[in-house]
Amino acid sequence: MNFDLPDLRAFVAVAKLGSFRAAAEELHLSQPALSRRIEKLEGALGVRLFHRTTRKVDMTTVGREFSHRANELLSNLEQSLMGIRDVATHVSGEVTIACIPSAVRYFLPGILKAYHERYPQIMVRIIDQGANEVLTTLLRNEADFGLNYIGTQEPDLEFEPILKEAFVVACRVEHPLARKKKVTWADLTSHEYMSVTKNSGNRFLLDLALSENANRPRWYCEAQHVSTLVSLVEAGLGVAAVPRLSMPPDGHPVLVSVPLVDPVISRTVGLIRRRGRPLSSAAQQLYDQMAALAPKARRKKTLR
Repeated sequence: MNFDLPDLRAFVAVAKLGSFRAAAEELHLSQPALSRRIEKLEGALGVRLFHRTTRKVDMTTVGREFSHRANELLSNLEQSLMGIRDVATHVSGEVTIACIPSAVRYFLPGILKAYHERYPQIMVRIIDQGANEVLTTLLRNEADFGLNYIGTQEPDLEFEPILKEAFVVACRVEHPLARKKKVTWADLTSHEYMSVTKNSGNRFLLDLALSENANRPRWYCEAQHVSTLVSLVEAGLGVAAVPRLSMPPDGHPVLVSVPLVDPVISRTVGLIRRRGRPLSSAAQQLYDQMAALAPKARRKKTLR
């Protein structure tokens, strides 16, 4: 048949994104060039693959059936190429990850280093955002997969837990709370307490868990990002309740993490991806490396 691999990739991109414009951007093509590839493929197959209107693009019945086979064919080819060590160094492509900032430092450096050494021609884009923005990015197909602590209730997303981490008190080493083995939420009421804003996913978790707690602390300063709170704590402006991942390792010269109890509040961090949407081989390889962290995290139980 008179079509080639780029024509097949063009079809898969349009089928996945439901838009010639978005597919052209993803493949770094002009829309006319993309349309010519689709027309060439349709001519070779002798069938219409898409219904085109001025507002949207829908696959035909034949197009939907062919989409499954085309995805399988491309996936098998890419997996075969990536499994050959000499070829893998020349495999190119792009992977986009949407990730909450606190998880970037914990999960990504070692994995990305190993991934880049094996596939030096594949570009990795990290979109570091808040939890709600990570969900939106995935739902808009603007990232291959993500790392987040919310998303289990989204019907269009799959959530694979990796680890469970507790909230801790962030304070300076000379602060009175730094000498305690654990701190209650009631203890925070007598100190300068800072919090993330109400549009933060972390704030939602805390407010929900403390909704019936009469001794919850009252904030005097709010910030949008947890990383900003940690910087304010380091500057000596007060204390804050933050996820353990957002704090530096033990032994930091200025900052201390103290477990928070009564109640202990935790969040589960996991991998999220679009349900039923196959990943490219490049993205699947990176996803699998991160998913391999899950058994290790379960052995460590809760990260404290």
